[in-house]
Amino acid sequence: MSSPETGGKGGAAPLTYGSYLKVPELLGLQRPLSSPAQHDEMLFIVIHQVYELWFRLMIHEIGAVRSSALAGKTRHCARLYRRLIEIQRVLLQHFSVLETMTPADFNRFREHLNPASGFQSYQFRELEWISGMKSQTGLDSLHISPEMRKSLEERLDEPDLGECYDMLLCKAGFDVPGGKGEETRAKRIEALEAIYSDADKHYDLYNLAEAMIEYDENFMLWRRHHILMVERMIGHKRGTGGTEGVGYLATTLGKRCFPELWEVRTLIGGDYGATPPPRG
Repeated sequence: MSSPETGGKGGAAPLTYGSYLKVPELLGLQRPLSSPAQHDEMLFIVIHQVYELWFRLMIHEIGAVRSSALAGKTRHCARLYRRLIEIQRVLLQHFSVLETMTPADFNRFREHLNPASGFQSYQFRELEWISGMKSQTGLDSLHISPEMRKSLEERLDEPDLGECYDMLLCKAGFDVPGGKGEETRAKRIEALEAIYSDADKHYDLYNLAEAMIEYDENFMLWRRHHILMVERMIGHKRGTGGTEGVGYLATTLGKRCFPELWEVRTLIGGDYGATPPPRG
């Protein structure tokens, strides 16, 4: 057994903070393209690289949520959601840093981004799918390797977060068949209505449902703030990846991870004549 004081195995250099975290490699990944160099391009690169790191951690945590749901560990799922929610709050705060850049500053290097676009983020698409917003629309524009595409497409057949909650509902005795059909949706609504009508009796499932809707709400807040930030920077110009920019982004606002969790709020208290929210 080696130690930092005696050196690594076989005479290798001892482990350090920098070598463990790969800091030299990490700091070599910020490579602005503008010439002459534009000061704020570094800000843009760092913020978006940090986003991708947080996305990676969220995907990692969602994998743990799925494992916990399969094991029937409802409380552990709720704890993991609290971590996901805190990560989302950090992501929202990043906008404040990015918005210190003026439209003029951004447009000085924006042309160097073309045809790259945030729309091509492989991890963000993966995050959407495993959160419950599965859609193959735009998949061909991701420009990813065949191996990455195969891995991403496999997510379509894996249980998403909503289906993980269905597993826990079934383990608690609720009749929720699973899948995306209308029967499953109706049974899920029925189960949620029972849970919200007697939260004390079903407290663990209720507590998890409240964490889930906060996660979903933060997802929507991120989208809305992102749209405002983009409009603040480029107005209604087309996106660098060929999309309609703000116009396209606005079409994503209706997406929801857990539409039944929003819909059940209309039913609580018996107001069955109200119009439910749109389903994403």
